[in-house]
Amino acid sequence: MMFRLAALLCLLAAPLRADMLVAARMIPAGTVLEPRDVLLREGSAAGAVEAVSAAAGLEARVVLYPGRPIRAADLGPPALIERNQIVTLVYRRSGLLIATEARALGRGGVGDMLKVMNLASRSTVTGQVDEAGRVIVGPSARLLKDLEDF
Repeated sequence: MMFRLAALLCLLAAPLRADMLVAARMIPAGTVLEPRDVLLREGSAAGAVEAVSAAAGLEARVVLYPGRPIRAADLGPPALIERNQIVTLVYRRSGLLIATEARALGRGGVGDMLKVMNLASRSTVTGQVDEAGRVIVGPSARLLKDLEDF
């Protein structure tokens, strides 16, 4: 009886195992992941992605090595804006809408904060990338759905 109780306690105390994603091959940073790029393995790692659907369509932010767990922090939305690309810079506040051209100082996807240089004033500002590839700046640097007609 004591042996069964000890065995049961050992099973309950054992760490739970779960599935996690690992890279199927070396994946360079900037690659948009497809289901064939990842494998589901038994194991656990802090912050590891647990489903293929959670990683498919996202971009590798760092180099992913074969057999190593893929962490959520290693992935992000695919870049819409590349470094040195000319983008539309939008400022909106209290009914005022200003749009101008800017040069991207980095890469960014939807929702990313990105530094850009205003081509007219040569000043550097930080804004949020929207779905159309514009950079929104100002106190409400959020994704602005009402700019679709702009």
